[in-house]
Amino acid sequence: MNTNQKNNMNVPAKDLPVEEKSNDFRDSFHWRVLRILSEFTNGFQFLADFNDIKTVSVFGSAEIKEDDLWYKKAREFGELLAKNGYGVVTGGGPGIMEAANRGAFEAGGESIGLNIQLPFEQRVNPWVKKAIGFHYFFSRKVMLSYAAQAYVYFPGGFGTLDELLELATLLQTKKISQKIPIILVGKDFWSPLQKWMKEYWVDKYHTASDEDINIPKIVDTPEEALEVVKTAPHIKYF
Repeated sequence: MNTNQKNNMNVPAKDLPVEEKSNDFRDSFHWRVLRILSEFTNGFQFLADFNDIKTVSVFGSAEIKEDDLWYKKAREFGELLAKNGYGVVTGGGPGIMEAANRGAFEAGGESIGLNIQLPFEQRVNPWVKKAIGFHYFFSRKVMLSYAAQAYVYFPGGFGTLDELLELATLLQTKKISQKIPIILVGKDFWSPLQKWMKEYWVDKYHTASDEDINIPKIVDTPEEALEVVKTAPHIKYF
């Protein structure tokens, strides 16, 4: 796909076209099971090619534009990761994802996209070097978590919070390695959320502990995020 085609579909997931039903065997339960199995098989096979390098999954809003402060910071972070020998993995879309991929690409590093597969093409930003498409969001989320030595979150919306809370839960319940850090970049954005969790989850309703809400580490700059990333060991999954 050329750059113009990529840019045409490089939009937030909510703005992607809805896939029409095929009204044949592809809509059956049995075919869906096979399609899910194939996505996991292809996804793990794709990630196995990066087993010998350290990779970092970067999350954040698809709505953020190129002139936004956080686009610039995510781009800088992608560049820092590449210069320090890390591969950058994102959801392959616009906004923060594009910025992190762009920084890695421009610095000559691995720029990887786990993107959304449309009926006849892929939705992927032009700064991704290697990509794989997924029909199902949940299989894509598994690959984004499985691929990483660290999870780094820039400001975002529903999708970013969904991915953050799911991975925090997996760390809390020890379903993934406790050595993998969750890093939130932007104190102005993330500190009010942590304060709300403390006030309502911990102190008022007792639905979580101080230890739980401090699983994510809040930093303010790409440089600070990189220093936390460096504390994570190289975890090989294959």
